[in-house]
Amino acid sequence: MNQPDPGLAKAKNLTWFDRSVNRPDRERLHGHKGAVVWFTGLSASGKSTIANHLEEFLHDMNCSTYVFDGDNVRHGLNSDLGFSEKDREENIRRIGEMTKLFVDAGIIAMTAFISPYRKDRDRVRNLIGTDRFFEVFVDCPTDVCAVRDPKGLYEKAKAGIIKEFTGISAPYEAPETPELVIHSDRIGPMEAAEMVLEILRERQILSP
Repeated sequence: MNQPDPGLAKAKNLTWFDRSVNRPDRERLHGHKGAVVWFTGLSASGKSTIANHLEEFLHDMNCSTYVFDGDNVRHGLNSDLGFSEKDREENIRRIGEMTKLFVDAGIIAMTAFISPYRKDRDRVRNLIGTDRFFEVFVDCPTDVCAVRDPKGLYEKAKAGIIKEFTGISAPYEAPETPELVIHSDRIGPMEAAEMVLEILRERQILSP
């Protein structure tokens, strides 16, 4: 786990605590490496569904996992944040720091956040490390997402009831070089989860 900026630590009177049990020790205990699978895409594109199927597959393989869902996190840790660009940036910053701790614990963390801004996702990639961060773009046309939408958010956004709604009144910046693109209007969530699982095997996050 990377240590924080020493200048910042000194200014805030912080001292880094070195533990006797490290990440490789924890990974040996789990039987796999810690990593983050970062699902990004529009609301109702299928991120959470795919992430949950992936967790079921990994759980059956005796892997240590956790899924972070956007709505769930905003109920607690990030309940003080709204949906302005600044708040969205802070939302992803906090999630990035949290998932970094899970990777250090040797856990495979899956996140299902719209995370619309490329720079915010890239910041998390740099924080976690390119060998442990897997960006999965769940690509689905807006009109298909709107039909699937179980909350009726797209209708409210089009009516102006919901402001700053990604894909309608707020931008979404698609990944330029994700580890995987899933066209969720063409394939089912279980097949998509299997595609992610294969990448984790190829990148040796999972044991052969």
